[in-house]
Amino acid sequence: MDELHGQKYVVKARELIKKFGFKTALRQVNLSLISGDCLALFGPNGAGKTTLIQILCSLTLPTSGKVVIAGLDTRYHRAAIHRLIGVIAHDTFLYGDLTAVENLNFYGRMYNVPKLKARIDDLIDQVGLRAYKNDPVHTYSRGMKQRLSVARAILHDPAILFLDEPYTGLDQQGADDLQRLLNQFRDQRKTIVLASHNLARGLELCSHAAILNAGELIYHENTAGIDKNEFKQMYLKLTEEKTWSHQISAQVSYENSRRSYGKIFFPNSDPKN
Repeated sequence: MDELHGQKYVVKARELIKKFGFKTALRQVNLSLISGDCLALFGPNGAGKTTLIQILCSLTLPTSGKVVIAGLDTRYHRAAIHRLIGVIAHDTFLYGDLTAVENLNFYGRMYNVPKLKARIDDLIDQVGLRAYKNDPVHTYSRGMKQRLSVARAILHDPAILFLDEPYTGLDQQGADDLQRLLNQFRDQRKTIVLASHNLARGLELCSHAAILNAGELIYHENTAGIDKNEFKQMYLKLTEEKTWSHQISAQVSYENSRRSYGKIFFPNSDPKN
């Protein structure tokens, strides 16, 4: 199914699996979003949120499964997809020896942004960096770099925005400025995927909430009517149960592997050892 109520999916992931050696980071993740959907993706550290965002952005490919962004398969149309999306990741994708203006000018020319100078001036103001716009980025604090990363991500007015812990390093004013920009983005009926530990901000912004844990998407619902306190308790319960279950499963798998290893390579060993 490629449509919901006559609207085509702009983000569609099917049966995503991602493995790093023997470690499985994502386990058959399915996700579908239409234009205007805003998804808050929650989960504990190591749940697979960053891996999922990277795959959706085509920064990396899944071990198996498929992602289609605005009708384009991420395996074959990365350049075209990157023109449609904005990304805020752990890596700011900024050049330290360039100033804020020079960084944005570089990306703006890459994306053929019209009226680039005016656009840069406006975004520099919106992220609160006017007083520092001509300073080299390597002199910036972590929070200032994150502010500039926000400007970089939305410079070309993307239709879809992927954010991986975008509030990291931001002070209260910076977080409020980001929330305001994201509210504007949402109100324009654009699509947002936000990975965050901040349950309150995520639920305030987004139309849907999902929980990823141990590589599995264990919850995905509309946020309408969700009580924040009740959601927090449910989140803690679900992630605790899933993490415990996953740890037991991993331990059993490890013990089985040890026994199999002993049988294969040490056939005369004492089975009690």
